[in-house]
Amino acid sequence: MAGKFIPASARVFGPDSSLVRMVVENKGLQVVQSGERTNTEGKPVSNLILLSISDSDYSSLRPHLEYVSLPNHLVLHEGGGKLEFTYFPNRGLISLVVVMKDGKTAEAGIVGNEGFTGTPASVGLSRSPLQAVVQITGDGFRVEVAALQNTLESTPHLQLMLSRYAVVQGMQVAQTAACNRLHDIKQRLARWLLMTQDRVDSESLPITHDFLATMLGTDRPSVSLAAGVLQKKKLIEYTRGAVKIVNRKKLEDSACECYGITQQYNGELGLK
Repeated sequence: MAGKFIPASARVFGPDSSLVRMVVENKGLQVVQSGERTNTEGKPVSNLILLSISDSDYSSLRPHLEYVSLPNHLVLHEGGGKLEFTYFPNRGLISLVVVMKDGKTAEAGIVGNEGFTGTPASVGLSRSPLQAVVQITGDGFRVEVAALQNTLESTPHLQLMLSRYAVVQGMQVAQTAACNRLHDIKQRLARWLLMTQDRVDSESLPITHDFLATMLGTDRPSVSLAAGVLQKKKLIEYTRGAVKIVNRKKLEDSACECYGITQQYNGELGLK
């Protein structure tokens, strides 16, 4: 059926998942189902990286996994500041944002349960130019940077997964930069909604026009106009504080080429 919503869990863990193929190719890695692993407090794990590393590597990292709630608008890292923690979301959405001196912002990337924030820490760096802020409430785990870097010395599969994610995220950031410069707001909005749904297991996304304007680096009237066009075409439904995707297939057709390109990168991470 055109536009039928496929839950993120089905897209990620289906038998043809790129992540599954990647894991098979890299001997020693495995995929376990969401909730089969826990931290030392018994909190279930749904983050794909934490579910995809070997048992031995997970056992090494497990004592350092601190369960945290991730409320809307919580700033996890300030741009240019020292990284104290890396975050592995179970649920929700985190935006990677460029903040200018005058306070203006533009989103450079997003992170869901396929990834982690603080990617520079995985290659020995201590700072990131991007602000990381929670945009859709969720939960997950954080690890102190020093503990992560010490653990990586003896966990090659974890190092592989984090390094791979860091590279793919860098490619996504570059594509987003080009998209923000070259494509119109309607195409960019469609791309953003699709990328967000890929990471949030819901047809309805709890976001406002003001938030979208900030993330897309434009003004609220421009976002409202673009959302109105998509709603008139019956691709989305907008209510106060939420956007519902009602025809995903046609929304994909309305997005710019950047969505298809980032989907190629997403395949490397298990997102479909």
